[in-house]
Amino acid sequence: MGLFDGMMGNASEADPKEVQEELSELLGSSEQVEHAYKLIRDLFVFTNKRLILVDKQGMTGKKMEYHSIPYKSITHFSVETAGTFDLEAELKIWVSGSQTPIEKTFNKQLNIYKVQAVLAEYVG
Repeated sequence: MGLFDGMMGNASEADPKEVQEELSELLGSSEQVEHAYKLIRDLFVFTNKRLILVDKQGMTGKKMEYHSIPYKSITHFSVETAGTFDLEAELKIWVSGSQTPIEKTFNKQLNIYKVQAVLAEYVG
């Protein structure tokens, strides 16, 4: 991911094996990271059991918040693709009990259809 993409808040693919190691203490014994996306310092992680949003906070990024969303709690989602002059695509996820969606922005190099296909596989 380039510096400009990072500054703009765009996401790019992360290596699932590296994320598996990074989150090893957080994951269940049979839980596997299948897809992961990096958003500046934060992570958007699909496991075989849940969606995990990792928010690295502060200047050093040592303080972290882990937001775990069971796939069954996701009520619906939408994808807005990047246009000709638009450099980013958006994924919005609605979770039961919340009217405001979780929004993530992805750069044009990342196939947003792939991301939503992973989500559709687990939500459906």
